[in-house]
Amino acid sequence: MASKLSLLLVVALVAALSFSQALARDPGALQDFCVADSMSKVIVNGFTCKNPELVKADDFFLSGLNVPRSTMNKVASNVTLINANIIPGLNTLGISMARVDYAPRGLNPPHIHPRATELQTVLEGSLYVGFITSNPENKLVTKVLNKGDVFVFPQGLIHFQFNLGRTRALAMSFLSSQNPGVITIANTVFGSKPNISDDILSKAFQVDKKTIDWIQSQF
Repeated sequence: MASKLSLLLVVALVAALSFSQALARDPGALQDFCVADSMSKVIVNGFTCKNPELVKADDFFLSGLNVPRSTMNKVASNVTLINANIIPGLNTLGISMARVDYAPRGLNPPHIHPRATELQTVLEGSLYVGFITSNPENKLVTKVLNKGDVFVFPQGLIHFQFNLGRTRALAMSFLSSQNPGVITIANTVFGSKPNISDDILSKAFQVDKKTIDWIQSQF
């Protein structure tokens, strides 16, 4: 009886672990592909499938990613995300990518991908990159990357990239979700609509309300 109970506990534990892992990733594909049908009005977790008989090669194709992007903005960087909205054939495949251009001293500000781990490789220039571990340690993990170097940003952790050099930098990122999402910390906290009360933010950041109001006005 005891051995049967132990076996049941092991099976339950394995099932629980498998279930938790399934929840942490995009739903698995049940066919060769499920090209996103952008015209469908059905709301599902992802996109509904296009009729396979109507699928064509262009559903899996994109050109022009070699073209430099403008970095004429406040942070002097530009992220070009390629997900299932851009390439319909990525639907249900659990992957996306991004081209990231940096002007000299350009920054991809601290942000989170709630649904994906990011793997980034530098193609041009050099980047100072890092992420911060969760509470209570909040340890900053950083590295200077040069051409050909690769770095991993674990899912859900705040991370950033900064161009240390005097020339443009270019990186490619690969993310473990067809729709990784992005939460830019400063934009979210200080640029929410409507604004978070300055009573809350002044206490959270331990500064006076005038400082909070000024920061919010920048967004």
